[in-house]
Amino acid sequence: MQKEAKTLLMNLKGLSVLSLAVIIAGCVSAKSPPAEDATAATPPEPVAEPVAVAEPEPEPVAEEPLPLKYWTVVKGDNLWNIAANGDVYSIAEQWPLIYKSNLEQINDADLIYPGQILDIPRDVSMNEVDAAVHHAKNRGAWSLGPIEASDREYLRNNPG
Repeated sequence: MQKEAKTLLMNLKGLSVLSLAVIIAGCVSAKSPPAEDATAATPPEPVAEPVAVAEPEPEPVAEEPLPLKYWTVVKGDNLWNIAANGDVYSIAEQWPLIYKSNLEQINDADLIYPGQILDIPRDVSMNEVDAAVHHAKNRGAWSLGPIEASDREYLRNNPG
């Protein structure tokens, strides 16, 4: 059998070393033991221990800034623009909520002054929001002077 292996080697010069090793191993291998002996002599395969996988840390959630509670009036401000501000309501038509919440310092919704610190109400119901928006859309033109009758009616129908 060894003679055959040598002859085979001579004929297979171009094959890789690994290919030759496989061929030689097949040619010179001994007879396999009976199946009974093979299983008795083979140790059991080790059981892999479960590996603890670390849970990924949750990404920190950016905290929402606290809603603005007060607004300091500067030159050029009006209730419409304050309510439209993204830090306030983002909806200009909600200005009557600010007006109603600050009656002690706002006589006319059309006239506010720099330096006034206005309360921005946050705990209002949807009914209050709807009434404020309805009033803003149906109030009429802004005008300085006497308080508009529609403002008085809104305040009378929507007490604080």
